[in-house]
Amino acid sequence: MNSNVENLPPHVLRLVFKEVSALAADPPEGIKIYPSEEDISELQTAIEGPEGTPFAGGVFRMRLVLGKDFPAVPPKGYFLTKIFHPNVGHKGEICVNVLKRDWKAELGLRHVLLTIKCLLIHPNPESALNEEAGRLLLEDYAEYESRARLLTEIHAMAGPGGTSGSAQDLTDGPQPKKHAGDPMKRAGPSAAAVPAALGNGASGASTTSSNNNSSTSIVAGKKKADKKRALRRL
Repeated sequence: MNSNVENLPPHVLRLVFKEVSALAADPPEGIKIYPSEEDISELQTAIEGPEGTPFAGGVFRMRLVLGKDFPAVPPKGYFLTKIFHPNVGHKGEICVNVLKRDWKAELGLRHVLLTIKCLLIHPNPESALNEEAGRLLLEDYAEYESRARLLTEIHAMAGPGGTSGSAQDLTDGPQPKKHAGDPMKRAGPSAAAVPAALGNGASGASTTSSNNNSSTSIVAGKKKADKKRALRRL
């Protein structure tokens, strides 16, 4: 997506920079902000799935894009992490009133982020972009919850089954921190020394065995020579 920085008036750029800086310093609860140093018209975020919802335990990467007419026109929001939600389309586009008819220039980006997080708690099936999710929400909540939970576990959770914890480019969203270190480093130098110690032990055993065999051969040879000398005397 092309940058709109050059199309935004200087006073709007100053306003956006101030608000984004404030968000990064004091983000809303459960939301992390990843401002772009190269393009202030695009804001990367990560939203924690609210407790008590099928999205709990997941981290959902999202992007807000400010158009050339911002703030007169609302920003556009996209989920980068796959999610099964009535108000999120198959390409990640978000349908919420604050990004449409309820938008006001004075609302600001903080209000937008909080509204999108609330959308995870209270979906609106009446303005569904994902019609299947909207239908299940109204007709079979257990199935809706199961589907939403499954996609959360696959795409929004770190670990063997999820993709959110894997290293990804920041252009596709923020990267979660890695918590696991190098197991050899955690174990300390002794772990790395074990194979070497085993190798030295094996080598030592081999050398000892070789020396013993040599000593046995010398003794046997000496006994054989003594026997020959005794026979000559006879």
